[in-house]
Amino acid sequence: METLVEAMNRLRALGYDVDLSAAPGGQLRCGACDELVDAARATIDEIVRFEGDSNPDDEAILAAISMPSGHRGLYTSAYGTDVTADDAEVLQALARR
Repeated sequence: METLVEAMNRLRALGYDVDLSAAPGGQLRCGACDELVDAARATIDEIVRFEGDSNPDDEAILAAISMPSGHRGLYTSAYGTDVTADDAEVLQALARR
C-alpha cells in the first residue's frame, strides 16, 4: 500500500502539479491561477483514500483533479471528525460527481 507522499509523487509525475485547496461554498481554489471553481464542475481523475491503522488522525483523501481551466492538480483533505467546514463542503460536492 502506498503512502500519501508516494501517491502524491506518483500523481505529480503524471502531471498533477498544481495544489488545490478548499474554499467556502464547496469551491476549489487553483494554486496556479487562483481560480475558484465549484467542486461539482471539476473532473475527478483518481481518488486515493488513506486510513490510519490505529489513529483516526491519519485518515486522509487525495484526489487528482482536472480543472475547467485545464490545470491538473491535487487536493488533499482529512476526513471524519477532523475535516474542516470548507473541506466538508468540497468533499460533498465531489461525492456528487
